[in-house]
Parts: sequence; C-alpha cells; structure tokens
Amino acid sequence: MIGGPYVIGVDGGTESLRAGVFDLQGRPLAFAATPYRTDFPQPGWAEQNPADWWAAIGSSVRQAVQEAGIDPTAVAALSVDTTCCSVVALDEAGQALRPALIWMDVRSSAEADSVVASGDAALKINGGGAGPVSAEWMIPKALWLQRHEPAVFEKAATVCEYQDYLNFHLTGRRVASINNAAIRWHYLAQDGGFQPGLLNKLGLDALLEKWPAEVVPLGQVIGGLTATAAEHLGLPPDLPVAQGGADAFIGMIGLGVVKPGSLAFLTGSSHLQLGLSDKPFHGAGVWGTYADAVIPGLHVVEGGQTSTGSVVKWFRDLLGGGVTYDDLNKEARDLPPGCEGLIVQDHFQGNRTPHTDPLSRGAFTGLSLKHSRGHMFRAIIEGIAFGSELILETMRGRGFEPREIVIAGGATRSDLWLQIHADVSNVPLKLTKVPDAPSLGSAILAAVAAGQFPDIAAAAEAMVSVERVVEPNPHTHEAYRPYYEAYKRAYPALAGIARPQGDR
Repeated sequence: MIGGPYVIGVDGGTESLRAGVFDLQGRPLAFAATPYRTDFPQPGWAEQNPADWWAAIGSSVRQAVQEAGIDPTAVAALSVDTTCCSVVALDEAGQALRPALIWMDVRSSAEADSVVASGDAALKINGGGAGPVSAEWMIPKALWLQRHEPAVFEKAATVCEYQDYLNFHLTGRRVASINNAAIRWHYLAQDGGFQPGLLNKLGLDALLEKWPAEVVPLGQVIGGLTATAAEHLGLPPDLPVAQGGADAFIGMIGLGVVKPGSLAFLTGSSHLQLGLSDKPFHGAGVWGTYADAVIPGLHVVEGGQTSTGSVVKWFRDLLGGGVTYDDLNKEARDLPPGCEGLIVQDHFQGNRTPHTDPLSRGAFTGLSLKHSRGHMFRAIIEGIAFGSELILETMRGRGFEPREIVIAGGATRSDLWLQIHADVSNVPLKLTKVPDAPSLGSAILAAVAAGQFPDIAAAAEAMVSVERVVEPNPHTHEAYRPYYEAYKRAYPALAGIARPQGDR
C-alpha cells in the first residue's frame, strides 16, 4: 500500500539506533532498532565507532519501513535525534579520524576545570555563573583532543556531534543543531551565537573554524537525501531531512511540551525536568535558560536528579530472593505519607540540581525497629519525589511556574510512584499515548519539514495525545509538607558526613 503521507523519527541512543514510522496523527506503525558497541578503553572513557551509527540508521530505517508495510515513496520526511555531547573529529570527506567520545566519556575533567577557570561571561548560562561545566560537554572534549591528540585535532576538518555526523552523511551539508549548540556548546543566540572570547581564553580559537558554521533551528529542512544516503536507507533521493537535536530535548516535543509554562518530566534511572519559559532567567540551582533551543522565541530551563530509578532498582536487587516491584508496591501502598518519620536523601550518585554537588551521597534518616522493607521502599520513592519538588521550587523561585507537567519513562509503570510525585508537588501529571517521546518528537519535526504543519506547536497539537491524568490529593500534599521540609534540612546537615572518604 502507499497511503500516507508518513514520517520517520530516528532516535540515536547510547546502546542502539531506533527508527519509527508514524502517520500524521502521531500513531506509530512500526519500530526497528539496531544495536552497536561501546568501548571503555580506560576508566572514565567511553567510545563508539561512528561508522556503526551509519550502518545502524540504514538497517533500522529499512526494517521499520518494511514492517510498517508502506511504500517508501509514501514517506514525506525524516528527522534524527541523538545522544548529546557525543563528539566526533572528521576529515574533509566526513570520515571519523578516531572513535567518538560519547556523552558518558568524562576524560576531559581537567579541561572542564579550565573552562570554568576562564571566568568567561558565556558561563552565566548555568547556575547563574556558578557552573557547572561538565566533562561531558563539547568544549572540554574538543580541548582534550587539542591537548592530548594534537595531530588528530589539527587534521580534523570538522569537530561536531553524533547528530551532525548523521545529518552530513544524509544530506552532504555540514550544519549544527541550535539545540545541541545552545545547551552544551555555550552558543548564545541572543548574544552573537558562538563565543570566540571563551575559545580564545582557552587557546582553542581553531575550534571555531572546525565547527559547522551554520546553526539550524529544529524542524527546518537541512537538505534532501543524497543518492548514496537514499540507497543506504531504502528511501527516495531528495527526501527532506529535518534538523533534530539532543534526545531528551526532542522528547519534550514528543510529549507535547511546546508552550510557555509547560514542563517535561522524563523519568528512568535518573530524572530530568525540562521546562519552557517565555522569558530568560539564570540563577543558582538551575541550568539554563537556553534561548531558542527547542521553540524559537522560548527559553528552556533544565533540572535533573542523578540517581532515581537506579536507587529503586538497587534496593530491590539488594533484597534478593525473587522480590518483585509488585511485592514492594503492595507493601508500601497503604503506609502513611512520610513513612512514619523515615526520610531518604536521594543523592546516591551525587546531586545535579539544585545543589550541583557530585560528592553528596544518599542517606536514610529516622530509621527505627518499626520500619519494614515496605517503609524503606516507599521512603526511597518519597525522597526522589522530594528531590523533584525541590527542583520545581527552585525554578519557581527564579520566576518559572510550571502549569502543566507531562511525565514519561520508568516511573509511569508504578501507580504508587506517579501518585506520590503528584501529591508531593500538588500538580497534575499528564501521560501521553506514545511512550517513545524522542522518536515521536523527531517524527513531529519531520512533519513540519515536509510542510504538513505550519510549525512545531501545531504539529505537536495534532500528533501528541494525552492518555490519562494523575490528579494530586491536596490533603496528602499537606500531610507531606513537614516531611518535605525535613528533606530540605537533610542536605546541609549531612554535607560534612555523607561524602566519600577523603572528600570531607
């Protein structure tokens, strides 16, 4: 059958590349994923072969189109999101000169310190100038290449990201995404774009010539598929390719978070809170705001918790004996809010926001012989919810009041966890019908590029559907208030205690 038109959303993740075929109502017809390998040659290093990404996009797109049972000529456009800060050095032909330093590679910690030490005004974007600058980000990784592999850096015609590598091989055009650049390259759209002053202070002036000169907004057509790319993907030549961005931020679009005052709440091993504001703001405890990073004219504010679902899994695994999440949810469900005085600090892998303290650690406080494993399980979930609320409270203190929260990810599989999150923050939580938000977000961008909708907001309105809403219980919210206040007091009280040995 031909039918259609259809659009393809590609999600390049850490472990695999996944392609989805969607109709213009946002309904998925088929998905296909192709895995690839990550190498860890030294502690703190994580590398992938960009040729594996290219092989994976061909395999996944071909398989998804075949399983959808559609004619390739019925596809109107495609777009790609990828992991962010997966940095590649390319030669003139666009071939990788070395394996990519993917997002989790933190070998450039000393270089990140150098960026902070520059004191450049561009750093105001996170924490109001207090940072952090992560070793994961573009400039520290590029600086590491210059310092430690100067021959590679010198030979590189292009230094870019996973996103840009795929788009170059799809269209033959060397461009960057406004999303990646704004959130992790210190690109300030309202202040001239790239910041040569910062690069000059680092002795990294050459990077400006190696970066793609053109920065393209989300959903804009980069170009059409080259003949080689079309053959590789099994799609028509000249098929429009839309600019995408970093997976979590494109996930905002796939959740319908496209208007001021809305916030995407992405849950899993960690939690990520991404909101849209109609005005810029910066300050301690928040990351951003990033101008035009998702929707032109709007500003993205970012918060995050490093260890959330990973703590829940840790506790379940620690119990052993075949204990299931269903067992623990049943034991925790009817316990009172606050778990009879048991408070958990959720910093098992440090704190991302609002404290930005990588050395802070988790803690149970208030334990008694009355407490059961059900108490401890519920207290972990409550501690995570308190951490989320503290991020929202910090955002409110900077002038951003989330009026709508759309939640996705691992926490949505637990009704108990959803209700605790809603009750602690006293905000309704919306759940959408398509849980694969990044792939749908990319498909929405493809639909805009194909001319099917006038802009991203209109496309999201048509292609994202709400499945249900979790309403907060105001009485339970009030019952949580003293325990939330106790949670906030725990961090300063434990700052000199719950830390790795030698880092007190």
